[in-house]
Amino acid sequence: MATTTLTQIDLKELAADVVRRAMRMGATAAECVVGEGSEFSTAVRLGEVETLKESGSKALGVRVFLGQHTANTSTSDLSTEGIDQMVRSAIELAKVTSEDPFAGIPEASQLGQIPGDLDLYYDDVYSLSTADRIDYARRAEKAAMSADPRIQNSEGGSFDAATGRKVLANSHGFVGEYQRSYCSVSAVPIAIDEQGKMQHDYWYSMSRTLKKLESPEEVGRIAAERTLRRLGARKVKTQRVPIIFDQQTSRSLLDHIFDAVNGDAIYRHASYLTGKLGEKIAGGNITVIDDGTIPGGFGTSPFDSEGVPTRRTVVIEDGVLKSYMLNTYTAKKLGLATTGNASRGLAGTPGIGNGNFFLQPGTRTPTEMIADIKEGLYVTEFLGFGVNLVTGDFSRGASGLWIHNGELTFPVEEITVAGNLKDMWLNVAEIGNDLEWRGAVACPTIRIEGMTVAGE
Repeated sequence: MATTTLTQIDLKELAADVVRRAMRMGATAAECVVGEGSEFSTAVRLGEVETLKESGSKALGVRVFLGQHTANTSTSDLSTEGIDQMVRSAIELAKVTSEDPFAGIPEASQLGQIPGDLDLYYDDVYSLSTADRIDYARRAEKAAMSADPRIQNSEGGSFDAATGRKVLANSHGFVGEYQRSYCSVSAVPIAIDEQGKMQHDYWYSMSRTLKKLESPEEVGRIAAERTLRRLGARKVKTQRVPIIFDQQTSRSLLDHIFDAVNGDAIYRHASYLTGKLGEKIAGGNITVIDDGTIPGGFGTSPFDSEGVPTRRTVVIEDGVLKSYMLNTYTAKKLGLATTGNASRGLAGTPGIGNGNFFLQPGTRTPTEMIADIKEGLYVTEFLGFGVNLVTGDFSRGASGLWIHNGELTFPVEEITVAGNLKDMWLNVAEIGNDLEWRGAVACPTIRIEGMTVAGE
């Protein structure tokens, strides 16, 4: 695990000093974000290195308030002159912006951070030599291509690693910082059937630490399995059948829920869930939680981008909408309290981001769920985007596997699945027990009744 270094202390002092400069120049409130990071990525195709990138960055941004006027600026010039110019520019910009009665940083009483080690940073993601990193990507691709003679081509294997530090300070005296690390490995094989038709699929693993990353061989093996099962895909006739969405596609459906409870969409009346707090908007088996405090989580941090402690928020409980996702601005707009979900880069006003956002799992395996279906569709991929958050209308291209008498029988492609998010979440017949974290949003396999599969 990481230990505090002089660089970390300097960055905290730098952020606090920028805030003091802004206040001396006439700001009534100010906040500063400092970001520092390094990234590495490599992609290998057919055993040969196609891309190799390594970069580092350090920059800061300031947000100033002159009463209810506000402005943001940022710079990568960390000299005294560069920082002074950035702060002066922000002050001058604020003088010409329109007043916004909802603008401001959180109250001092709202600020704070989760104490202790949240298991977010490991030095080992950068412990591999460049040759070993390339070897990770090469091994993932090789495992996929050697799995079956029908896999004769590849879109490549990849390995990525990154570390980052974020520091936030504001004029209420808050100063906080944290580090994160990340690494991933993936493979995208291409298979060819007897008619010469190609199919591809992928698999990946990601982790905060190299120790918990799945082996390249395992990633390649699963990528090959997913690709081979798509060979011989065909269309099906248009019909209404039970649909099972695998972890990847159900996670996409859960993303739409987050978008619909996002405070920005709510106060703009751009979501079908506007004004629905306290109402039943999903089946009684649906409980959705946002938790920014889970140790090691990809959506975990000790505080949000405004210095408010992250927390566990029950968004939907037993089908009832309990909370929107809010930052300080949207909370003021709606007459509510922030949920600690402010998200921002160095410049710009804070938006809203999720912590670890997930649907609580059920008890049965996906195989047991499939076994109950006489005729149905198992969706493994969405294509394109066709969701209207205002009305809830949902229509997306898809591919997957046809279910017949409780078994996966043949691959299906060139179809569309359609419904309305309002009805879809009310008609979730079953939730799988396979909640797995491969990012900051996770959803088990789910079965939805009453949707249309549009094909021939």
